[in-house]
Amino acid sequence: MDIHSDSNSAFRRGLAGYLRAIAAAVGVSKEGTTFEISDTATAYLALDGRWSGRPGQDLMLVWSERHGWVVAVETDPAEAPVVLAYFGGDDPVPEPRVVARFVTDVVAGVAAGGHDDRPPRPAFSIVNNRQLLAERLARYDVDPS
Repeated sequence: MDIHSDSNSAFRRGLAGYLRAIAAAVGVSKEGTTFEISDTATAYLALDGRWSGRPGQDLMLVWSERHGWVVAVETDPAEAPVVLAYFGGDDPVPEPRVVARFVTDVVAGVAAGGHDDRPPRPAFSIVNNRQLLAERLARYDVDPS
């Protein structure tokens, strides 16, 4: 048995469960989410709300294992998204209710503590800590049915 294959499978299941929990907390259906695990693990949620600064464009909530969560305005596919705020702190896997509060605060224009317009330093290095991140996500590795 390949230990790396088992580890990647556990990481995938944990991330999928975490994304489901975040989606439920922010009120996004499963169809509005996606994730990818390659050299960097990322997740995406299409948010229902709009931001007053760009009322004609959609909002998104994006996660990466390097920088955690960010709320951004979706732009033309050829352009970079407009970042509204990064979730601050050293925890790349904050509780879903905390992420939901972050989204609410950002959309409302509230400058809540720990939220910043600059990306935080990477909390985990991919090479050395993907196993640790998988362990953090393991509690979300549950049967979705």
